[in-house]
Amino acid sequence: MTAQALSSWVHGGVDALGAARVDFSTNSNACGPCPPALAAVQAADATLYPDPLYSALRQRLAAFHRVRPERVLLAGSASEFIFRITAWAWQQGVRRVQLPAHHYGDNARAAQAWGLQRAADGAGALVWGCEPSSPLGQAHQPWCLDAAHTVVLDRAYAPLRLSGAPSLSDAQLDLVWQLFTPNKALGLTGVRAAYVIAPAGASTSQQGQIDAAVAGLNLIAPSWPLGAHGVALLQAWVMPEVQAWLFAYLPTLRDWKARQIDMLQNLGWTCLPSEANFFCAQPPQPLDLAALRAAHGIKLRDCASFGLPGWVRLGVLGPQAQALLACGLQENKLIPAHVEHFQ
Repeated sequence: MTAQALSSWVHGGVDALGAARVDFSTNSNACGPCPPALAAVQAADATLYPDPLYSALRQRLAAFHRVRPERVLLAGSASEFIFRITAWAWQQGVRRVQLPAHHYGDNARAAQAWGLQRAADGAGALVWGCEPSSPLGQAHQPWCLDAAHTVVLDRAYAPLRLSGAPSLSDAQLDLVWQLFTPNKALGLTGVRAAYVIAPAGASTSQQGQIDAAVAGLNLIAPSWPLGAHGVALLQAWVMPEVQAWLFAYLPTLRDWKARQIDMLQNLGWTCLPSEANFFCAQPPQPLDLAALRAAHGIKLRDCASFGLPGWVRLGVLGPQAQALLACGLQENKLIPAHVEHFQ
């Protein structure tokens, strides 16, 4: 595999070195795992195939979002659906993709795999949005909401919004493909499961086009994209007690985030504004991330693969982890930084 191909596989979390002692590199809910969701996953019967049509699960998700069950698609993960809808777009004759300036790497990888060319505007293109965005945790701009665009909105971090408000109304959300991955909000990122709400047709002819798109996307999906544990996670996601648990811990995350930003700013870091449970920050001097992990077991997410060399993304963690980070950063000043890590 080439160096370019390897760089596109960069993610936070566990890697070839295993799990970090203190991991700021993911956007998982640090207050998790959610107890009732974890119990549901642990109780899943892995001896049986799931219903291949996921009929009951789709009904529950549809009721939760107050949409017709026909609008609900299941996916193995956000990444799986990113590649699937990119393949479907190619089948429809789409040859261009519009990406945010800073975006999740799989969006670009899928476009590259299918030969879609990046476009400055979205006319006739597959358009990707994410709100709150990754890695910045900010609002998505600009929006292209008309029939000339196929717009997919990644809403992975919407349940972890700590400030601000969505930039699209409910009526506008009905114009886009909405992609949900609750595992981050529930602190269960090891369970891979996602679902999609298809747009609502504004006219009979447009509804027919959307129905055909849903059928096409289901046709190119693998059988059983979700296993028993993924089904259990999504079933738990819509439970009132799970939603109540998430809502109850948002104030804790807000407090931890404010403390984490204050700590870094006191150490001379520059922190960008964010509406989510993560943010991007730049150290006062180049930081050797590999040395920080080797010496202190602390992992940060290098933002070079997002197009932000010299910056890192930090998920919000609790006070104990923040104290370990502060000590590690202060001690790490004695370690010569390798500037080439940020090139």
